Amino acid sequence: MKKLFVISAQHRYAGRPYYSPRTRVVVAYGGYYPYYPLYPYDYGYWGARPYYRPSKLELQIEDIQSDYKDRIWSARHDNGLSKRERKMKVHELKSERDEAIRNVERNYYRSY
Repeated sequence: MKKLFVISAQHRYAGRPYYSPRTRVVVAYGGYYPYYPLYPYDYGYWGARPYYRPSKLELQIEDIQSDYKDRIWSARHDNGLSKRERKMKVHELKSERDEAIRNVERNYYRSY
């Protein structure tokens, strides 16, 4: 003779009502367009993507950021300085970087 023994791990907490989640059924319909992924170079249905050319300002900002990124990395990994001096140097370089970016933006927008 087989016996079935079931234990429920759910119990009610004192003072709180029993929570039972409500299940929601959602019916969705989606279409399939089989030709889109077959275009070469990801041109898609409407043709080639437009070429994005960064502005002179964006190129200057990227140059400044990459230059200061290298300087900050070098300052962080300089073992000749104490930890406090390294933190001060990094903070100084970050403020110089932000100031340089602001100056480039200011000069760019003044010229137009």
